Amino acid sequence: MKRISILGSTGSIGRQTLDVVDAHPGKFQVVALAAGSNVKLAIEQAAQFRPAIVSVATEAGARELCAALKSLQVKKNAPAPMPEVLFGPEGMERVATHPDAEIVVSAAVGVVGLPATYKAIQLGKHIALANKEVLVAAGEVVMAAVKKSGVALLPVDSEHNAIHQCLRGGESKEVRRLVLTASGGPFRKLPLSKFSKITPKQALAHPNWKMGQRITIDSATMMNKGFEVIEAKWLFGVGLDKIHVVIHPQSTIHSMVEFVDGSILAQLGPTDMRMPIQYALTYPERVPSNTHALDWSALKKLDFEEVPAKKFPCLTLAKEALRQGGPLPCALNAADEIAVAAFLEKRLEFLEISEVIEKVLGKMPRTAMNSIEDVLQADGEARRLARIEVERRRN
Repeated sequence: MKRISILGSTGSIGRQTLDVVDAHPGKFQVVALAAGSNVKLAIEQAAQFRPAIVSVATEAGARELCAALKSLQVKKNAPAPMPEVLFGPEGMERVATHPDAEIVVSAAVGVVGLPATYKAIQLGKHIALANKEVLVAAGEVVMAAVKKSGVALLPVDSEHNAIHQCLRGGESKEVRRLVLTASGGPFRKLPLSKFSKITPKQALAHPNWKMGQRITIDSATMMNKGFEVIEAKWLFGVGLDKIHVVIHPQSTIHSMVEFVDGSILAQLGPTDMRMPIQYALTYPERVPSNTHALDWSALKKLDFEEVPAKKFPCLTLAKEALRQGGPLPCALNAADEIAVAAFLEKRLEFLEISEVIEKVLGKMPRTAMNSIEDVLQADGEARRLARIEVERRRN
């Protein structure tokens, strides 16, 4: 039985992780949960999985959680001991560093999950990584800690999870390039001349995946794929010249690895995140599953096309941020978060998302990134610059 902690238990990945746990009784034990502001769902999760620690975002949420769990104890005649209830960044770190946890599922949204994940790595916990910010913002610092601690960093993201699986078919010296597939989002066929009129509602209508708002907008701008390029560099130790992005609208092939002899290994599967989550949690084993399978009868064709750079400048910005390094990948992520939020609030137009990010990257001071504190400082500065740029455009 593997013992796990989950950061971001009430988010999409967190909920689906618990689905995987529930589908494999006796295979996993949930020892700690860190939720956000969804206290109602945190109560349900704590009652079902009985972790030793539960953390939520705020002190008020912790009081609500504590009262609800005590009430459940009274109703059920104390069937299980009360978990320790915590809140805030300290609570999240306690969840990530629980002494019994072997694997930490890092699925908290934003840089809020970075310090706790980093601390877990330092303490020798294996990481099932679903938080993009960990490697986009702090790849250099985090991978140094991974190497020092000798832990496994297993990608949950479907594209990197696919590459991880394909790489088991050869040695690193035999790899010619990694091929990340992209759906192309909702605007793959929309002419660039109509991009200025794109609304948040249109951008949130992803053709293949059901995801959170920010990642859905990032898919529409293809910034999400830019983040994945940065993550791939750190996860698999390859240069930018060996990472290629191709549009594959069916999202059936999650990614591919091309080897030096011309052979290509591709990982196929349904658009169901429970599959990569299960792979990361059970690695290096594979265990049976009845919850997800590819419907071959519905698989009629597999299309591929190159990414039109003029329509999706965010991908180019991400590659350039990776090329220059330093604080720029961190700034890229922070500025994108601010710009996407402004677009969703209708304070920016769709095309202005990339423009705001480009302005911020141009103004960022080129500082060294030697610690998590350096990363958080760069993140804060980029957010400040992005907010100024958004307001400048508003005025």
